[in-house]
Amino acid sequence: MSKNYSFEHDIKEALAMAEALGEYVRGQRLYGVVRGGRFSGASSLTAGALLMRLRRLHHLRESLKDFQVKNLDKALDYYEAVRDEWTLHYQGKLQQEAHSRLDAMRTFFYECGDNIQNCIGIYKPEILRRTIVQEILFELEALEVQDSELDIKVKGTDSRLRHYVEPANFQWSEEIQPAYDEDDFWWLYHCPPKL
Repeated sequence: MSKNYSFEHDIKEALAMAEALGEYVRGQRLYGVVRGGRFSGASSLTAGALLMRLRRLHHLRESLKDFQVKNLDKALDYYEAVRDEWTLHYQGKLQQEAHSRLDAMRTFFYECGDNIQNCIGIYKPEILRRTIVQEILFELEALEVQDSELDIKVKGTDSRLRHYVEPANFQWSEEIQPAYDEDDFWWLYHCPPKL
């Protein structure tokens, strides 16, 4: 994510991901790839990345054109069908992804601990990781899935993250800011200090 945002691109990615979700949740790979069809290029497919797009687009629904709403609704239908039919596979992928993304943030903490100036240039991927984890946490809560190890890991990650950041302006495009409450997504309203 960056300061540039495209509803059309987000919807195309969400639809392509949702169409591939069934095969993805039954597969072994944590990070799938979506190519071709309605989607130009390739993108990493994970359940969390799809959830992020779907929730964001749902919050921004009033800004969408009619054809975009239809594509969003198609994506939601595909997603719900997979979630309902392959529930255990889906839950397992969510938990695996959340742990993986939080573990990947260790490199960020190592780099920042080595030199605080390193944090500035590598912060954006970390807030994307943490945002996707938050989407997964919302979904696991809705599915009534408990993962105490994940809860502990999230608290530890957030504690470490707060050590390296300070309050700042919203880090992504203003167009999508309404989808991100500051209480639930505090890291999007913080960044490492500029020295």
